[in-house]
Amino acid sequence: MPNRAPMTSVVPALSFAPAPRATPPARRALVQARAAPAPPGAPSPPAKASRRAVFGAALSATISSLLASPVKGAFAAEEGVVEASLPLTSPARLGDLAEAAPGAEVYFGNGCFWGRQHEFVQTERTQLGRTDDQVSSLVGYAGGFSAKGKDGKVCYYYGSPDTVYERLGHGEVVRTVLSDASPEKATEDLRAFARTYFANFKKIRGFGMQRLDPQDAGAGYRNMIGVPGGMDSPLMKIIEEENVNGMRLLAGEGNRPNQKPSEDDVFNAVWIYDSDRLPFYPAEVYHQFHDGLGYRFPEEYTVELKKNAMRRGLVKDTGCPEMRERRFAEFESIAS
Repeated sequence: MPNRAPMTSVVPALSFAPAPRATPPARRALVQARAAPAPPGAPSPPAKASRRAVFGAALSATISSLLASPVKGAFAAEEGVVEASLPLTSPARLGDLAEAAPGAEVYFGNGCFWGRQHEFVQTERTQLGRTDDQVSSLVGYAGGFSAKGKDGKVCYYYGSPDTVYERLGHGEVVRTVLSDASPEKATEDLRAFARTYFANFKKIRGFGMQRLDPQDAGAGYRNMIGVPGGMDSPLMKIIEEENVNGMRLLAGEGNRPNQKPSEDDVFNAVWIYDSDRLPFYPAEVYHQFHDGLGYRFPEEYTVELKKNAMRRGLVKDTGCPEMRERRFAEFESIAS
């Protein structure tokens, strides 16, 4: 994928404004995704379903990181940790929400991005009333201090070592785009996305809130939210209001490439990134509109919506190797 400026769109601009009126140009771009943890009647993911480790090992590693990570020291209120229940507004953050929200790109990460994309897509469709041509959620990578690999790519584990997203400091995320039709609609969109995000955690006694799929552990699956301006963004007001779990919102600087992560996968905390400084990079075609981890979504989602997104240019080749599993081969055959 060629080098590009932070937050530059990878797809044609898409407006959410009603057809009869002229709409302001989108400040960024749109892509895609979806939204429910699993379709009605779908079986629960098997206990051993994991791309990296079994639940027990992941849980142990997560607990260890909570106890041993230098981040733990930041959790003490006296050391300046941001409490969700405290007002976070600063003079810089009292900026104009009406100016910041329309057309803004926001990304969310908490575990495997396959299931999360479906949930955000469903939020777009059912709560925001978007058509398939307006779906913007897309899976990808973000949160790394480094921009790209040496050959200009950010890839999954099938790429060369210097392009692997986790080695570059990134984590798995879903990127969404707020409406550019009006400040009110953009704020409504962000609130819906934030509500969907914070619903994806459960309380673990003695530790706090944990994401719903802890079997994938490590900095590549850490909890994060990226908004333009980071903690100083006017958009954070909405994030704070929807943080009903009272999770820690920690200002992140991004993990450095090929170093031990300074911002790890921990309980009860969400790293907040400035998406202008730490932008989003789309994942491979294979990962877009994928089945969940241990359960399948309808072909209307994995095939038809994916084909729609490819026709619109929202999903396209990144230059990274594609996983050639049977299901993807079937999709290529159907899509061709």
